[in-house]
Amino acid sequence: MKLSRHAEILKIIEESDIETQAELADRLNKAGYSVTQATVSRDIRELKLAKAPLENGHVHYIAPKEDDLSIRTGYVFKASVLSVVTSGNLLVIKTAPGMAMGTAAALDKWNNKRIIGTIAGDDTIFCAVSDDSNAAEVKKELENFISSM
Repeated sequence: MKLSRHAEILKIIEESDIETQAELADRLNKAGYSVTQATVSRDIRELKLAKAPLENGHVHYIAPKEDDLSIRTGYVFKASVLSVVTSGNLLVIKTAPGMAMGTAAALDKWNNKRIIGTIAGDDTIFCAVSDDSNAAEVKKELENFISSM
């Protein structure tokens, strides 16, 4: 539940300018997560969220910017990725139910130039890679990263 909630938090702050913990808690409750302000506070600390200024003088939560896979991302991958197989230039990644979107977002932020893009359902991700040989390399990198966590 926690991993799913963390993925939802990252999705919410990416899609909306969330200024307060109360506002984030409200959005999570509306998304079906029963949370308190204390839970949201712990989640913010665990995800290492920060506040950044907006042009209008307000602030909003942002996720830390990273060019590579992070420990936080590895935590999500290790808990959610069940299998990775290649099919031509695609990686087909099976995840725990409800975890594909958050995992795909992390893949998109990986900043791996060989990854063209991802499409996520509920528990499956299609990850397009630039060519067949790169797909095998990206698969191996991803599996090594997950096993090192």
